[in-house]
Amino acid sequence: MSIFLPAIRILLALTLLTGVVYPLVVTGAARVLFPRQATGSVVEAGGKAVGSELLAQPFADPKYFLPRPSASDPAYATIASGASNLGPTAEKQQKAVAERAVALRERFGVGPEVALPADLLTASGSGLDPHLSPEAARFQIAAVAKARGFDAGKTQRLREIVDASVESPQLGFLGDPRVNVLRLNLALDRL
Repeated sequence: MSIFLPAIRILLALTLLTGVVYPLVVTGAARVLFPRQATGSVVEAGGKAVGSELLAQPFADPKYFLPRPSASDPAYATIASGASNLGPTAEKQQKAVAERAVALRERFGVGPEVALPADLLTASGSGLDPHLSPEAARFQIAAVAKARGFDAGKTQRLREIVDASVESPQLGFLGDPRVNVLRLNLALDRL
């Protein structure tokens, strides 16, 4: 038994260090240095939490901007998040894109001559990306304005809101310009 005692002590010490002390220190530092991000980047409206700016959520009502499609099943479920791992030549992926294209063309009243934004046809790597390209957001302006019964003045204001919602690439060079759909839809409700 005594030959196992050092191994047991090391096991207990490492368990305490890496399983308790380290997570508490990292969590505490994150809450001090990045309090909003450490608690999920929760977005509030009217004093109550309505979502996270880091996770997409469904907006099926035509009065709202659509997010990217979700790859998780059920859709937009955070527990089952993940990419479909389907390449562009996969039959299942091609079928999903074709079905989404038909639904989008019907929803937005556009024919086959109109190119659809790729990020409205394909899910992101996580399946929960809360952002769209500015082009995909602008593509939806006319339909959202029509669903809300906006006149020309309010439609112009909606265009301005979309343009003001465009976020720059991180650190000015990482990624592409993007629009957070939840924040855009909340701004739309305030309009």
